[in-house]
Amino acid sequence: MELTTVWFILIAVLWIGYFTLEGFDFGVGMLLPVLARNDTERRVMINTIGPVWDGNEVWVLVAGGATFAAFPEWYATLFSGFYLPLLAILVALILRGLAFEYRHKRPEADWQANWDRAIIYGSLVPAFLWGVAFANIVRGVPIDASFEFTGTTLTLLNPFGLLGGVVTTLLFLTHGALFIALKTDGDIRHRARALALRLGAAAAVAAVAFLAWTQAITGNGNSAPAFVVAALALVAGLVAASRGREGWAFTGTFVTIALAVAGLFLALFPDVMPSTTDAAHSLTATNAAATAYTLKVMTWVALVFTPIVIGYQAWSYWVFRKRIATHHIPTPELAAEGAGAR
Repeated sequence: MELTTVWFILIAVLWIGYFTLEGFDFGVGMLLPVLARNDTERRVMINTIGPVWDGNEVWVLVAGGATFAAFPEWYATLFSGFYLPLLAILVALILRGLAFEYRHKRPEADWQANWDRAIIYGSLVPAFLWGVAFANIVRGVPIDASFEFTGTTLTLLNPFGLLGGVVTTLLFLTHGALFIALKTDGDIRHRARALALRLGAAAAVAAVAFLAWTQAITGNGNSAPAFVVAALALVAGLVAASRGREGWAFTGTFVTIALAVAGLFLALFPDVMPSTTDAAHSLTATNAAATAYTLKVMTWVALVFTPIVIGYQAWSYWVFRKRIATHHIPTPELAAEGAGAR
């Protein structure tokens, strides 16, 4: 197998890892004003993702870096053409990260409410815009003979792109609700499971429409099975949720997101960014790639460090595997005493 194909597959795997892992913590953030009835429950929800959200973001950093090094033409066209959406995602992720770090620093209700809004919108904006971006990458955008994007930001806001944004938002909301049900105990656990069923039904309708549309305009014999199994996994996950099997339900949405993203990359290959202006102007895994020497060095680096990163992240999930409930959250008085002792 050529190294260009190997790195196309590796980048697809990195995006699958990002969307399956960060997808649920986006969902938890968006559901903060929906599921939590008081500050203690908001803290329970935030604590479910507190130890893992920054590790989940490593995947997008590595995916971006790998794209820059392995396919510089793809990176250049993507980041210049999608500049405003990607900037909005970056700003949202920064605000969200700041909110996790600073929300608990002061006890005032206004202070915490403002950081809560940063978590909510810092989760919603990337969840929607990643879907818009990937839908447009697969569908194709106007690219000229110099591999320059010739459209505008409004070009990306087409019906197919907007539906992609709706699908990722609904899938991440469902994924997040099931993660809350899996990681909490008490009333919030039951509310999360019930909400996941309603969100999952809406996500299933939107996802089936989007995947069928994708298959019709750019799909092939490899992407179709991935899309079908992704849809079936979502249905199976919802059935498991209705029977109180939260672990299997979360596995269902995890597989759904993984296979849907895999199907998008399968539908895309061998292109990495099709041109709607002229097919001859499309960026492919071959004409967008770096030199063979660069890809060879990157492959050795990936072989050494990828198992280390995956192992560390798996260990962190194992350490923080227990459920959280409201009685685990210290009262403001205890928190103040702890701060004073420090």
